[in-house]
Amino acid sequence: MRILLVEDNADLSAAITASLARDGYTVTTAYDGVQALDRLVEFDFDVVILDRDLPRMSGDGVCREIRSSGQDLPVLMLTALTSVRDRVAGLDLGADDYLTKPFAYEELAARVRALRRRGMAPVADEITIGELTVDRARNSVIYDGRRVRLSPKEFAVIEALARAEGRHLTVERLLDVAWDAPEDISRSVVKVTMHSLRKKLAPELIVHDPGYGYRLEAS
Repeated sequence: MRILLVEDNADLSAAITASLARDGYTVTTAYDGVQALDRLVEFDFDVVILDRDLPRMSGDGVCREIRSSGQDLPVLMLTALTSVRDRVAGLDLGADDYLTKPFAYEELAARVRALRRRGMAPVADEITIGELTVDRARNSVIYDGRRVRLSPKEFAVIEALARAEGRHLTVERLLDVAWDAPEDISRSVVKVTMHSLRKKLAPELIVHDPGYGYRLEAS
């Protein structure tokens, strides 16, 4: 299950991300509304945890964009605003649930599970790009008719590239997807992972365009 967490408080974001990861979720983070919309274009998510008070674009604006695009993606809105009027306004924007700060992680996790059980916005388990098929339900990759064994990080990277459908992903974005972009992780891990993926799949499959990032070259 992939979750988009949009929270501009770095400490709170890190704490929520760590707890969700321990529970087995794949978490992608964004720290402002514009960044959140970029993430939504590039990847498929099962649930969005969305802070209401965000820089560059508010959580309200992000929620409106999600709903105006026709997506039924479950949205759990977080806010420090506690009045009934504020809660009603958040739900009227299109949020599916509303949680006020401060909150216990156990309650957040329960609400995420409840949203997922509603079965909204199913994410395609299988992605095929040329000779490459990525099946996240089985954590398997098939290239040119052969099954390829990948590490969890390699799988996260190739899945992200497949979902981007030929668009570039920067090193920073790949760090965010596969390593949750911790500050103590060197950018070189992406280069090492790409080298390993090219060796296991095909040298020509993954293209690096300096200044833009990595993309798949579908055969």
